[in-house]
Amino acid sequence: MGHYHHHHAHEVKGRLLFSFALNIVITLAEVVGGILSGSLALLSDSVHNLGDSMSLLASYFAVKIGERKANEKYTFGYRRAEILVAFVNSAVLVGVSLFLLVEAYRRYKNPEPIDGPLMLVVALIGLFANLFSVLLLHSHAHGLNVRSAYLHLLSDTLSSVAVVAGGIAIIRWNVLWVDPLITVLIALYILREAYEILRESIEVLMEASPELDLRTIKAELESIPRVKNAHHFHAWRVGEDEVHLECHLDVEDMPLSEAQKILDEAEKRLRKFGITHITVQLEVDRCRGKNIICTGKND
Repeated sequence: MGHYHHHHAHEVKGRLLFSFALNIVITLAEVVGGILSGSLALLSDSVHNLGDSMSLLASYFAVKIGERKANEKYTFGYRRAEILVAFVNSAVLVGVSLFLLVEAYRRYKNPEPIDGPLMLVVALIGLFANLFSVLLLHSHAHGLNVRSAYLHLLSDTLSSVAVVAGGIAIIRWNVLWVDPLITVLIALYILREAYEILRESIEVLMEASPELDLRTIKAELESIPRVKNAHHFHAWRVGEDEVHLECHLDVEDMPLSEAQKILDEAEKRLRKFGITHITVQLEVDRCRGKNIICTGKND
């Protein structure tokens, strides 16, 4: 299993690096093409691609850092590096898309001439390169980190299609307002995708409780024979798929060998809820407060 995981991570890293290099080339081509042709849609697509390039590079480092073993300083290991990367990346994209919306409005008010054929050629190059990257990462888009990179590439492909359509419209009918319109659509799309990843990464970083029904878990634990009460629950996520839970169980007084059976049973039942790391504290009439959540000093 370890060997497979190592091989898988190695393959993911290789594909991420290759996609990164490809995206940097597209970004530069679109910046130059956007400036020469006067197309804001191409420039917005280049910003989108730059965001993706950073996302791919960050995802690469996150996979690399995530492989490092836990140590005395980082006892949970480095898995949260991936979440940090997803957070920074999506925060930057939110800022960029807001800037593009303002710029598109300005362009709509004061249209500038656009070189349609040049815009079309550059957009087509971007489209094919993006499609290639999407196919490359498709089978690895599971984790929040690689998923964020994959989503960026997928949205890039869609925005390239829009820019290609815009180029055709400008060549055929010389409708200059198509350019800021496509820019707005691309910016809104980036905004929506980035917001979702931003929200999810903030939840993990703020130690928000994962999607667990603590009342159901409490009832499950209290149905174990000789357990009187389950309280003071804490649940959090370290990485994306590492769910930790700790709680107190008020039990009858008994020998330690009996208590161990209760701990084993509690652990077995908690694993059914998708909890990967479990800490259960047994006690006999110790806590005054018996709330699900410990709210303060008197609990």
